Amino acid sequence: MKSVAVIGASLAGLYAARALRAQGFDGRLVIVGDERHRPYDRPPLSKDFLTGTTGQDQLALADAEEIAELDAEWLLGTEATGLDTGGRTVLLDGGRSLTTDGVVIATGAAPRRLPGPPPAGSHTLRTLDDAQALRADLTRGPVRVVVIGGGFIGAEVASSCTALGHHVTVVEAAPLPLVPQLGDTMAGICSALHADHGVTLLTGTGVARLHSGGAGNHVTGVELADGRLLPADVVVTGIGVRPRTAWLAGSGLPLDDGVRCDAGGVTPLPQVVAVGDVARAAGTRAEHWTSATEQAATAVENLLAGSTVATHRNLPYFWSDQYGVRIQFAGRRLPGDTPRIIEGSADDRSFLACYERDGHPTAVLALNRPRPFMRHRRALARAAQPATA
Repeated sequence: MKSVAVIGASLAGLYAARALRAQGFDGRLVIVGDERHRPYDRPPLSKDFLTGTTGQDQLALADAEEIAELDAEWLLGTEATGLDTGGRTVLLDGGRSLTTDGVVIATGAAPRRLPGPPPAGSHTLRTLDDAQALRADLTRGPVRVVVIGGGFIGAEVASSCTALGHHVTVVEAAPLPLVPQLGDTMAGICSALHADHGVTLLTGTGVARLHSGGAGNHVTGVELADGRLLPADVVVTGIGVRPRTAWLAGSGLPLDDGVRCDAGGVTPLPQVVAVGDVARAAGTRAEHWTSATEQAATAVENLLAGSTVATHRNLPYFWSDQYGVRIQFAGRRLPGDTPRIIEGSADDRSFLACYERDGHPTAVLALNRPRPFMRHRRALARAAQPATA
């Protein structure tokens, strides 16, 4: 394999490029990214960057020295529009094309949006440009912010807006946020963080439409499905993401809520692998920072070998910072698993809880208990490893 193209210049794409060089690939390496920025860290966008305590220069995932050592051609501000798997050609915007021996698909995911054109003052938060636009709207003095979606991104944005002194309302269509991730009991405890800090949480209702007006067609309110109208100066929509696979239509690759691949990231075409948010590996698509970084080395090893010689099965792990509380979760929780607080107190918003199934631990959740959490996470990871002779 003399040339490899990494399509996607964010976290998973960068880690794939690093893995290629670390595993001895010394051929032509091309990294294509639709954003104009080099790889940067996304988690701070909804937290420290939004509040102004972290600057853009602190988000970079690679410094100038590492960029030089990668010895890659960077095609930034360039969008992939198609993949000709027969000719091993990546089609690019502007009628350009890129012929390559191997392809790493790392195009990530895009935020779901409300129907219709968004008025001024209405935001999603996925990219650095998104965060810069939202931060600009939040620097105009105290404003009324409505966050649509009570998941982790929505909760982090609500927390940041509250820290900046804004009046915040969170709207969640489900009866309670975070139930799929944490279960009813623990989701209820985490959702109480909103009320602890003066944020209004409205659950069990969706959004009918946004109201706007004036010369700039600026958002003025959020009409709920039950008829209520919430005044709003800024609206942030955080209702999930979709894997970015539209550019792969007609390529012959199997697309089903992501690029279908095996546990090693290998698609039915061994010269094409997928990593990160866009990869549906062995039937599962993970949208977490850790998964994006850990999948890359395995997928690249298989790409260079020309077949699946290694598989990756990580223990799911994610974290969220809200209202000064660090929430950490690791494991594979099923709906019937029972959580039990084994350290600390839910009333203090500082505790460690283990989920159990038939007397065996399956997952662990911590609020502001990082050290004991790491011990339990390591134990779960060891237990999840297949037995060896």
